[in-house]
Amino acid sequence: MSGEPKKILRIALAGNPNSGKTTLFNALTGAHHKVGNYPGVTVEKREGSRFRAGREYRFIDLPGIYSLTAYSMDEVVTRDFLLDERPDLIMDVLDSTNLERHLYLCLQFQELGIPVVGALNMSDEADAKGIRVDEKALSAILGVPMTKTVGTHGGGVEALLDLADAVAYGPSLSVPAAESAGLFKMSAGMGGPRRSILYGTELEERLDPLEKVLSGDVAFCARFPARWLAVKLLEKDAHAYEALKSHSDFVVAEQLAKEAVLWVERHYRKDAEIVVSEQRYGYIRGAVKEAVSIVRKPDFSVTEMIDKVIMNRFLALPIFVAVLYGVFQTTFVLGEYPMAWLETFFSWLGGGFQDLIPAGFLRSLVVDGIIGGVGGVFSFVPLIVILFFLLSLLEDVGYMSRAAFATDKFLHSFGLHGQSIFPMMLGFGCSVPAIMAARTLKSPRDRIVTILVIPFMSCGAKLPIYVLLSAAFFPEHAANLVMSMYAIGVALSLMSAFLLKKTILKGDPTPFVMELPPYRAPTIRGLMWHVGEKSWLYIKKAGTVILATSLLIWVVTTFPRYESAAPEQNLEYSIAGRLGRIIEPIFSPLGFDWKIGVAVITGFAAKETVVSTLGVLYRVGQEADSADENLRSALRADPGLNPLKGFVLMLFMLLIPPCFATLATIRVELGSQWLIFSFVWLFGLGWGLSFLVYRIGMFAGW
Repeated sequence: MSGEPKKILRIALAGNPNSGKTTLFNALTGAHHKVGNYPGVTVEKREGSRFRAGREYRFIDLPGIYSLTAYSMDEVVTRDFLLDERPDLIMDVLDSTNLERHLYLCLQFQELGIPVVGALNMSDEADAKGIRVDEKALSAILGVPMTKTVGTHGGGVEALLDLADAVAYGPSLSVPAAESAGLFKMSAGMGGPRRSILYGTELEERLDPLEKVLSGDVAFCARFPARWLAVKLLEKDAHAYEALKSHSDFVVAEQLAKEAVLWVERHYRKDAEIVVSEQRYGYIRGAVKEAVSIVRKPDFSVTEMIDKVIMNRFLALPIFVAVLYGVFQTTFVLGEYPMAWLETFFSWLGGGFQDLIPAGFLRSLVVDGIIGGVGGVFSFVPLIVILFFLLSLLEDVGYMSRAAFATDKFLHSFGLHGQSIFPMMLGFGCSVPAIMAARTLKSPRDRIVTILVIPFMSCGAKLPIYVLLSAAFFPEHAANLVMSMYAIGVALSLMSAFLLKKTILKGDPTPFVMELPPYRAPTIRGLMWHVGEKSWLYIKKAGTVILATSLLIWVVTTFPRYESAAPEQNLEYSIAGRLGRIIEPIFSPLGFDWKIGVAVITGFAAKETVVSTLGVLYRVGQEADSADENLRSALRADPGLNPLKGFVLMLFMLLIPPCFATLATIRVELGSQWLIFSFVWLFGLGWGLSFLVYRIGMFAGW
């Protein structure tokens, strides 16, 4: 890569989970990033840019992984991106307080033949703990140039970019950081500088002939570096043996690899993968011993002190439940006032347009279709923002990993994995990223079960429905009733997981191993970025999908129109009225009329549209008596609704299949068969339980 510098430098930002990678990504890119998906998969992909000295640095934030031996879907994405896309540089983010564990991945990156630089992140935390890292010595030993960074406030970012320039463009660039680091060997290699560790005489005698055979196919090695693949074959990596089938001398290479594995296991009397890992860790321990020193050891650890309470075997689970309860109670208490302000604003706005626009279709379109539909959904934005903020706060502080450990034993009793708590809690925000997060689960059974129960977790889109109906029919107990919906969803998710693991998804439990990061003070910038990104998606949906749905509902509830008919008759004569009558037999056993049926069907586009649809349906053809008339009062005034039906509708909306976006994600992740199973199970359970509750309520005189 030496020579004239490229105008765009593509940098893959990689590293272990909890290394501060996302924080450093934010510091590197600022606000110049976008979110999408990796080609062909639904794993979230973040890209960002930074401009400096007439050059663009384009960063691709890869999922956090522990190894390039791919077990989880996140590891598959990272490995395939590096092999297929061949970025100009890998920027490995390492936790300076835990280098011995984080350097394992760094050594694997070296073998890919892609230039690597190391960001010794959280160097301020290392200093506070008395850990002194000599980055020059570490760079010289490993052959990977490294510099210290502090992602929380952008410390060391410029030096890191200088280092990236030096490695990417070679000595032809006069870069101060390159001169000061000047300790790594620049050698020829595909894609740039390359240096990999030696695994000892015995292993190298098996790797060398295998590497030579692999190097014989130039086209093959353009994608799979010979050294990297040789090591992977020795580790018995299934993907490596699958990739080997496309080699021109496949039979010879495979035979050589199997003979090497057999010799190593006989010689060491250990699994070959363990032997390779031990060699790596031996190299790492030597490097750490030379370059890292402990100046002083703190008398106490704040993390350990907090964990004595938070992770107590008797208190951990009750504390987790209390934390969740606190999150939702705080959401409702803090969100009550701004939500009321927005409701007042949209009521005032609707009244203003009603006075401004003459009676007719245009007034109905603006007041009933747009303001009545979309305005009702926008009123819930404060609740969504507060909920996302609190969940992001728990994640950034470091509690989410503790939550996984706290619930592991409990979840195992229902057939779920402890790590399932991550996607399940994300499900309180949105089911789509929650399903993506299940890719971190290594067991296919655990992953399938987790994905199938995520729709039971009440996403942010269902929250407006709960708040609307509970405030309309149970104004004195609204918050507690909303909380009960979340609790019912969690309970049914556990019961469903238990049934699945006892029937069609039987299997031995997977052991739970996870690193617990230290508690850290979250950064305002990081929190605002997370909250802003998720909240904007909700607002954008309200301004696009929900607006379009509201306008469509207005059209189908307005036309055809019979001027001589009463407003209620016009509504029944409309397209929506006629369609509603067709589907009414499905919903009437639950106590719902055709209006509720129409609202439920539109909810498949986005659950928030249930609120906007009801807003349109209960205003079409009706003149508002006053500017402060709202949807809650309209629902209370409907003789066909009562508190029992309101509760049953909340329960039904909790349990029925999620929106189309979530269903599409389930199909991509698990295939069409599991999608059909999920849809039938959710709808059947939702209808059956709602019917049962309604009939019991009727019998009890509720």
